[in-house]
Amino acid sequence: MEQNLSPTAEKTNVFVYLIAGVAALAGLLFGYDTGVISGAVLFIKDQFALSSTVEEMVVSAVLVGAVIGAASSGQLSDRFGRRRVLIVTAIIFALGSIGTAMAPTVAVLIAGRIVIGLAIGVASFTAPLYISEISPVHIRGALVSLNQLAITCGIVLSYVVDYSFAGHKDWRWMFALGIVPALILLIGMIVLPSSPRWLMTQNLTEKARKVLKKVRGTTDVQHEIDEISETLGEETGGWKELFQPWLKMPLFIGLVLGLFQQITGINVVIYYAPTIFQFAGFSSAGVAILATAGVGIVNVLMTIVAIRFVDRIGRRPLLAIGLIGMTISLGVLGFAFSLPTLSEELKWIAVGSLMLYVASFAISLGPIFWLIIAEIYPLKIRGRAMSLATMFSWICNLAVAMTFLTLIEKVGRAGTFWVYGGICIVGWFFCYFFVPETKGHSLEEIEEHWHSGKSPRELGR
Repeated sequence: MEQNLSPTAEKTNVFVYLIAGVAALAGLLFGYDTGVISGAVLFIKDQFALSSTVEEMVVSAVLVGAVIGAASSGQLSDRFGRRRVLIVTAIIFALGSIGTAMAPTVAVLIAGRIVIGLAIGVASFTAPLYISEISPVHIRGALVSLNQLAITCGIVLSYVVDYSFAGHKDWRWMFALGIVPALILLIGMIVLPSSPRWLMTQNLTEKARKVLKKVRGTTDVQHEIDEISETLGEETGGWKELFQPWLKMPLFIGLVLGLFQQITGINVVIYYAPTIFQFAGFSSAGVAILATAGVGIVNVLMTIVAIRFVDRIGRRPLLAIGLIGMTISLGVLGFAFSLPTLSEELKWIAVGSLMLYVASFAISLGPIFWLIIAEIYPLKIRGRAMSLATMFSWICNLAVAMTFLTLIEKVGRAGTFWVYGGICIVGWFFCYFFVPETKGHSLEEIEEHWHSGKSPRELGR
């Protein structure tokens, strides 16, 4: 839709970026609390003499909470609004950071990690949902992907914090510093507007109109109001509607894309990167954490590349390129670990292949899964549908995290990475045949496409 921009349009566009940036702080917390365990666990396992099984429990406890959070919050997001849910999420992040930092026993630490997981599970889909519903069509992909950029920045920040406290082995401060972005998110969300599309679901049309005028930089928002009203008139919004025949395909796409985002091994790298570097010959915990920070920086830089191109070349090409890169890098990494001993050169080949893997993920499955599930579901059930896809993704994440060390014991280091590489190949074929190209389409146009009964690949044609 072509809009008549007001003289304040440029300023208003800055406001849109501000909204997306503040909401993306939920992603930063997601990344920080996901990544901080990779360095902290090196010292936690020594202090509490953890077995491999208990170590996996400490690492994976956050994922248990994430599954619960994702499962329970979709209906809350639809009922109370994306903004209010993010405010509560910020409070939970803060409480979880304090609880883990002060944990006197492993059991309390695991409980605190579950609390943080609750917040991560909610934030992981509510932030991109909120951003997608407030963004203009032509930059929606970039703005939603800011959430993924924030996740990668949070991971790097956690690595820097881990390295800073590694010398003193002070894992409690590693957890405690998560309270700072949580408080910033809380303050920011209190002053931001509600999603105009959610306001429409509550019959608050004039409030929605006011928000749209502010974020679009124009007084002419009636066409967008009409589009939203039309789609709302076709839906009733309960769980039953989520499983209607015309929604089977988008539901299937969201679930399977979430599956491949996790079982291709990314969170093995995030949770266990220092451990992998120690496998490769970096004996010092501090050096292993520092090398991991390098991987995190690559993640951030390539996510910026994805943001630049996701609205230009589209979602599908980035998925294809990324999955090919992930397959190649995992194959090389497996080859490096298949050798009896890693020479100095091969050690750096292992590091390079790990960086290529992260770079490939960062331009593809990393941001695009969250973007796609924020785009393909109807408005009235968008929160529920995204929570279901997110919950399934976190279940897969939990399965990978709980089985990584065990898988290494069973099939070896090389075999483990080759398994993940094989899954990447299957994921490439899935994306080629099933994932639609949503670039340039309004959320209402995407919804109408599913109503028409056409195949996913026809959307981008």
